[in-house]
Amino acid sequence: MELKLLLEKIAEKYVEKDKKSGELFLLAVLMEEVGELAEVVRKGNKEEIEEELADVAFVVFSIANLFGVDIENKLVEKYLKNDPSDKWDLRW
Repeated sequence: MELKLLLEKIAEKYVEKDKKSGELFLLAVLMEEVGELAEVVRKGNKEEIEEELADVAFVVFSIANLFGVDIENKLVEKYLKNDPSDKWDLRW
């Protein structure tokens, strides 16, 4: 399934609930899910990592839908058409 279609289906099913919950609630859920992801990454369990990555992606997509953000286009523009890795503070 293409990302755009996935986002549309998530919006169809959840955007009204997300509007009622609000952006601060979604941000709190995102922080909780990122914490859970950090814990399972530390443990190295691939199945749990997959589960938590799906949760994080779902909340990110829900926030994008709530604000009407074209996250697919921005990802392509920012990370495929361009390469911001030279700005990252990493030691290779």
